[in-house]
Amino acid sequence: MMKITILTICPEMFDGFLQSHIVMRALQLLTAEIEVIDIRDYADGSFRHIDEAPYGGGAGMVLRCEPVLSALASVRIPESTTIALTPWGEVYSQKQAVQLAQTDHVILICGHYEGMDARILSEVDMELSIGDYILTGGELAAMVVADSVLRLLPGNLKSGSLEWESHDRDLLEYPQFTRPIAYHGKIVPSVLRSGNHEQIRKWRLQQALLLTRERRPDLFARHDLTSEEKMLLAKADREME
Repeated sequence: MMKITILTICPEMFDGFLQSHIVMRALQLLTAEIEVIDIRDYADGSFRHIDEAPYGGGAGMVLRCEPVLSALASVRIPESTTIALTPWGEVYSQKQAVQLAQTDHVILICGHYEGMDARILSEVDMELSIGDYILTGGELAAMVVADSVLRLLPGNLKSGSLEWESHDRDLLEYPQFTRPIAYHGKIVPSVLRSGNHEQIRKWRLQQALLLTRERRPDLFARHDLTSEEKMLLAKADREME
């Protein structure tokens, strides 16, 4: 069973997340355990002081190292992978989600205020960011990481749901359609209604390639095109001329 431990000064933010379908299913199937730790419980003094003004001056407050590292020490084991969620961390990806889903214990440290004492960061295995923008704290980022990992665990999604997803193989997922066939003049592509599974596979692959090339050229540049993919792209380009 995998375990995810979240260190935060706002544990109440996870109340709804812990009741979400993907979390409840993981708990019911015993594929994962979720633990939310209140950093304030490890702060000294009657006021449980967890922040201070930064040395050298500047706006905002900084998360103190003592309570965070005390909380970390209480849950960390040799098998733990410890992650600080920070704006300057490596941008999180599906490949990292797959790697984390294969670990025994993930600890997510949620930053807050203006930032966290750098001595905290010296004790973690990695820093992750979920995008190039600033959040009030790392709690939402922790939910993103936890959700992306939990859904990869055995049995948490229906069979086949993970066969092709956006960002797998550095390609976006192909367009999806369902009923009705026609809506305000927009028709579901005939190939998807043909019953020809090989033609459907080729169409989906071609659409994934075109979509990735148009909307995420950075992903497309990383993708190593197969001979079939080159042929499908060339065919699509000819048809658009």
